[in-house]
Amino acid sequence: MTTTETLAAAVLNGDRRALARAITLVESARADHREAADQLLEALAGSGRQALRIGLSGTPGVGKSTFIEAFGTSLTRSGKRVAVLAVDPSSARSGGSILGDKTRMEHLARDPLAFIRPSPSQTELGGVARRTRDAVALCEAAGFDVVLIETVGVGQSETLVSAMSDIFLLLIAPGGGDELQGVKRGIMEIADIILVNKADGDLKPVATRTAADYAGALRLLRKREGDPDDFPKVLTVSSLEETGLDAVWAEISALAGFRRDSGYWQARRQNQARGWFEDEVRQGLLRRLAADAKADALMQGLRAEVETGARAPGSAAAEVLKLLTKGL
Repeated sequence: MTTTETLAAAVLNGDRRALARAITLVESARADHREAADQLLEALAGSGRQALRIGLSGTPGVGKSTFIEAFGTSLTRSGKRVAVLAVDPSSARSGGSILGDKTRMEHLARDPLAFIRPSPSQTELGGVARRTRDAVALCEAAGFDVVLIETVGVGQSETLVSAMSDIFLLLIAPGGGDELQGVKRGIMEIADIILVNKADGDLKPVATRTAADYAGALRLLRKREGDPDDFPKVLTVSSLEETGLDAVWAEISALAGFRRDSGYWQARRQNQARGWFEDEVRQGLLRRLAADAKADALMQGLRAEVETGARAPGSAAAEVLKLLTKGL
């Protein structure tokens, strides 16, 4: 049995250390590691296992990690296996990342039914690490019931996490009025459930008013095809007091069930797979161009001409594509 086959078997058996090694492999940029990662993912592709993929976003300081720990713990108490893929911001200068989510989720990190993997965003648009979707596939093959994907920041670019999730949650802090301007319309349109966190103590009345404000704002948005009439929804939760978590899971389960029954779930998964395939082709072409000396020299020359305005980007790109069609 090859090393890849051994690792695949261990992942399928639910070995968390093997899963961690597999994710490290798919995150590597080394050419030999990429080849091994592709072989591993291909070996696991036929497992047929699916997890409920839940994307989660929110502004910094809203309590995403605290919510995930409370919510994840409530799921493991009911016997569900939960994987958390927490994407940390990377430095654009050094590429470094704090990767502190395990320290912010101490209880969940020790839970035998949970797996937490912080990953650097590597300056990816939308704060989603490029290989996060491969990590999701690995967690599904390992038999996890739920995969939570925590993303960096909030904004329209966060639609990228929607492209790898079944349900998308938007976490916001209590506050009304001008606070509505702090969340872009684009992310409100893709959110399935909006959660007003910190609904406890003196903030509870404020959280209730905020939920009402957002519910009113959602009514102004165009109805989405394929969803029940009462979605998207706004709920209040307290990660500190662990209240409202059961209601969140009930609404997630109801929406997931509706989408499965309507056929939307399968269609969405197929669209996601097709999008991932096309993105891999694009990324592969760019790597191929960079690895070929002739193509790389052409790219550098055309890039300089585009930067100075001597060439139009479309025309320059067409010249590179002609080189590809000649059998680079």
